Amino acid sequence: MSGFFGVASKKDCMFDLFFGTDYHSHLGTKRGGLAVYGESGFDRAIHNIENAPFRTKFERDFEKMKGTHGIGCISDNEPQPLLVRSHLGNFAIATVGRINNTDELVHRAFAAGTTHFLEMSGGNINATELAAALINRGSTITEGIRYAQSVIDGSLSVLLLTQDGIYAARDRMGRTPVVIGKKQGARCVAFESFSYLNLGYEHARELGPGEIAFITADADETVSPALDTTRICTFLWVYYGYPASSYEGLSVEQMRYNCGDMLARRDHTDADSVAGLPDSGSAHAIGYANRSRIPLARPFVKYTPTWPRSFMPQNQTRRDLIAHMKLIPVDGMIRGKRLILIDDSLVRGTQMRGTADFLYRNGAKEVHIRLACPPLLFGCPYLNFSRSDSEMELIARRKVFELEGNADKDLEKYIDPDTAQHAAMVEAVRRELGFTTLKYHRLDDMIGSTGLPPCKFCTYCWNGKK
Repeated sequence: MSGFFGVASKKDCMFDLFFGTDYHSHLGTKRGGLAVYGESGFDRAIHNIENAPFRTKFERDFEKMKGTHGIGCISDNEPQPLLVRSHLGNFAIATVGRINNTDELVHRAFAAGTTHFLEMSGGNINATELAAALINRGSTITEGIRYAQSVIDGSLSVLLLTQDGIYAARDRMGRTPVVIGKKQGARCVAFESFSYLNLGYEHARELGPGEIAFITADADETVSPALDTTRICTFLWVYYGYPASSYEGLSVEQMRYNCGDMLARRDHTDADSVAGLPDSGSAHAIGYANRSRIPLARPFVKYTPTWPRSFMPQNQTRRDLIAHMKLIPVDGMIRGKRLILIDDSLVRGTQMRGTADFLYRNGAKEVHIRLACPPLLFGCPYLNFSRSDSEMELIARRKVFELEGNADKDLEKYIDPDTAQHAAMVEAVRRELGFTTLKYHRLDDMIGSTGLPPCKFCTYCWNGKK
C-alpha cells in the first residue's frame, strides 16, 4: 500500500504537511516524499525510508521547505511526489493504487507523442510518472484525471498540487479512501481520516468513488461528481487501515471488534484465554473475548522500538524474522495454557507457523487459531496489499492444488464455507502449520460485521468476484 496527505493553507503549511504525512507511515515501505508551493515556486524532497522512519529522514527538509500548499506521500515503491511541467502548467503529483496494464499504456503514450519515461532502478516505469503522462492527455487537469482513471487497469487515487490549490481524486471504484478535513484558514486531504485530528482539523467529508475535488484554504469544490458504484477494499478494516480511522462512516476499531464478536458466536472452543496477534488482531480478540466470556490475555508483548512492521521488507525471510523477533513471551500466560489466538488473515502461513511454534516452545498446551477473514484464494489486482508474485504463494490456494491436482478446479466449492471441500482445505492448512484447531471467518459474517451493504465492498481476494 501507499498513503498521501495534502494541505492548502493561508499560512505556511509545512508543520501540518510533515506530521500529516508521517501519520501515514504504517502504509508505506520504501520511500517518503514532500512537495510544496510557495513564494519561490515548487520545492520537493524524496528519501528512502526503509531503514529509518519518515520523521528522521525529513527533519532537515521540514526546517528549510516553505509553502502555503503541499502534498506528501509514503510510497510502497516508486519515488513520489513528482514535479511535472506540461501544457496543463507546472504541478506536483502523488498517487495511490496499482497499474496492471503498464506496457499497453506506455505504448499508447509513445504513439501519442510522449518521448520518454525515466526508468527506476531495475528498469521499471514509475507508475506515478505514467499516471501524469496520461493526465497530460487531457485539455484540463480534471479531464486528464478522468481519462487516466478510465484507461488504467487497476486503481488510481491522486493528489495533484498546482500553484492555486490541490486536485484530489478518489479511485473511480472507490477502492481506497480520500477524506477532507477543515479548520480556520486551511483544508487538508488524506488517505487516513485520523491523520489530521491532532493537527486541529475536523472531518469535513469523504470523496465518493471517482469524485474529483479542487481544494483551497477556504473551500473544497467538486469539479467532477462521484460515480454510482463503490468497491472499497475490505482489507482497510480487517488489516492495513489504522485503528483510529473510519471509512465510509465505519470505524476500523469497531468493525474489528464486531468481527471478533461474530467469530465467537460460531465457535465453542474451550480455552484458558484469548489473545490477539498484535496489533491488528487485538480488537478482534477483544470482541471475541467479550462475546465468549473467555478471559483476554497477552501471552506475548511486542517489542517495537527498533523493528519495522513485518509486512514492509521486500524479502520474505526478513519479514518472518522481524515478525518473530518482535514477540517476547510472557511465560506465565503461556505455559500449560490452552490459547485462542486471533489474527487478521493468513497469507502464506510462514509467520503464523512461526508464531504457533513459538507458543509451543514456550509451553502452550493448545494453540487454537482464529482468523478475522476467509481464506485468501486470489491475489489482489487492484492494490499492492500482498507481495505474492503468484496465487500459488497463498497457502489456501496451494491446498486446493494439493487436494485437486489443479489450483483452479471447483474453486466455488472451496469458497463456500459450508462444503466438504472447504473443510478439507482448512484441515490441510491446519495440519501443515501445526495448529490444534483452525477456523476462518465466513465472508457473510465478515461483511455483516460492517453493517453496510455488501455491494459497497471489494471481496475479490476471497471469492474472485470483481
